[in-house]
Amino acid sequence: MKRLLKITSVLVVLTLAACLSACGKTETAKMDIAMITTEKSSLNDGNFNQSTFEGIKRYAENNNVTYEVYPPESRSEDDYLKAMETANKAGAQVIITPGFNFETTVFAAQELYPDIHFVLIDGVPNDGKYTETSEKIAPNTYSVLFAEEQAGFLAGYAIVKDGFKNLAFLGGREFPAVVSYGHGFVQGAEFAAKELGLPKGEVEVRYDYAGNFEPTPENQAKAAAWYNDGVEVIFACGGAMGNSVIQAANSMQEKWVIGVDTDQSGDSDIVITSALKMIANSVDSALKAHYDGTFPGGESIHLGANVDGVGLAMDNARFRTFTKAEYEKIYTMLAENQDGIASSIIKDMDVAAKDLPCVYVTVK
Repeated sequence: MKRLLKITSVLVVLTLAACLSACGKTETAKMDIAMITTEKSSLNDGNFNQSTFEGIKRYAENNNVTYEVYPPESRSEDDYLKAMETANKAGAQVIITPGFNFETTVFAAQELYPDIHFVLIDGVPNDGKYTETSEKIAPNTYSVLFAEEQAGFLAGYAIVKDGFKNLAFLGGREFPAVVSYGHGFVQGAEFAAKELGLPKGEVEVRYDYAGNFEPTPENQAKAAAWYNDGVEVIFACGGAMGNSVIQAANSMQEKWVIGVDTDQSGDSDIVITSALKMIANSVDSALKAHYDGTFPGGESIHLGANVDGVGLAMDNARFRTFTKAEYEKIYTMLAENQDGIASSIIKDMDVAAKDLPCVYVTVK
């Protein structure tokens, strides 16, 4: 009896060991998707980290693959690279990074780990010098960009269709993405004004750049001055700078803000809508390409309405009259480029907003 128990115990131990070994190998093989966050405890930031994670989670759960999040010790390139090293050792086959903060990190990592697919959301790998030859997208890297001019167009169109005529655009710094948002906003307002048959020059857009992306008293004072001078809605396109605009609007009656990049309706009741980069959708499509063997490595692609890459926050919008049906109609026109509506939007950095070919909108 004792001998039988001894043999049985040995068999149990051997079986358990074999199971643990096999399970370990299975888990290593399945831990395929890794996300590096911009900092610790940022998954609920209501911004790029959260949207990126939502896209990863959605794809992984729908396709029965595993994923892991690797928060860095600090917001530095060294710690970003350490997090990537940890992900590599864990067996990650694709690493997703949210935002332009990772541009120089991915520039280095794509060479260090040539067998890993990198997805850089809203950025292009570069060496940090930002010259004409600074950028390099390796064959194992996909640079995801967005058609900000289309998102801005939708915001300008919707706000004029909603009955507003005294508008403003306040950008952060004069970067290509910010300029594209602003130019699209003006041209969307123009399209709506013409469609409504408004008199020429009836809609007015104040247009300027703050020169920074910070929530400063100066930015709040500028927004307040515009509001006091009759501006009804400001499209705040400058990251944390938008908080200054929200504070200015909150201190007044019947003043509104259009948010940017992600749905900012939760920040304040005066956020009427937001011009969106559909980050979760872009992550989902990038992962699909990774698994399908169609990964667009070595490319930087601007995602527009034709692939649900940009849009407006409609679910939590606070429009007065602009409807979901009107939104879907203009969105379809953009997606299908009907009458050249999408391809005709001017986003060129060399063109000033006041020089856009507008008749029904006056840009100041």
